[in-house]
Amino acid sequence: MSDDTMAPPTAAPAPEAAGELRDRRSVLRCAAMVALAGAGAPILAACGGGDDAGSAGTTGTSSAPTTSAPSSAPSSAPSSSAPATTASGTVLGPAADVPVGGGKVFTDAKVVVTQPAAGQYKGFSAVCTHQGNPVGSVEGGQIVCPFHNSHFSITDGSPVSGPAQTPLPAVNVAVQGTNIVQTA
Repeated sequence: MSDDTMAPPTAAPAPEAAGELRDRRSVLRCAAMVALAGAGAPILAACGGGDDAGSAGTTGTSSAPTTSAPSSAPSSAPSSSAPATTASGTVLGPAADVPVGGGKVFTDAKVVVTQPAAGQYKGFSAVCTHQGNPVGSVEGGQIVCPFHNSHFSITDGSPVSGPAQTPLPAVNVAVQGTNIVQTA
């Protein structure tokens, strides 16, 4: 190759142009970060970190009837209050929030509690076994993961439909007074 066929080297931009490029790039970078943060906030809020390695165990049951007043919140809405810890375990919430034939997702504890039959409470990990996303609700007698539409049995956590092939791990729960408590 001869020197006349090569492109001339590019010169550095003038100080004024470099400042304009830096300012424009900063503005665009900031705008992109704000857009991503705004769009990603609901996703990040739904993706609590950590794993659920300690959730395996046997499922606890209780035949104690519930006597507290029904909650005004929808029973399938995830809980957002921080769980309280007692000497006997972690209080997940009122037993009255777990309807017969349904359940409740306790988001902060990453536990879903179901009541397949009156007075029979079952606990499962609220982390879908398909890709580790949080399950979202209990509908029509099934625990539902909204990310890829996996459905699990409220009785034993086994997959009913969707891509998940592994059951939700059991979590020990019991009724203590009027509350559902996650036990060791």
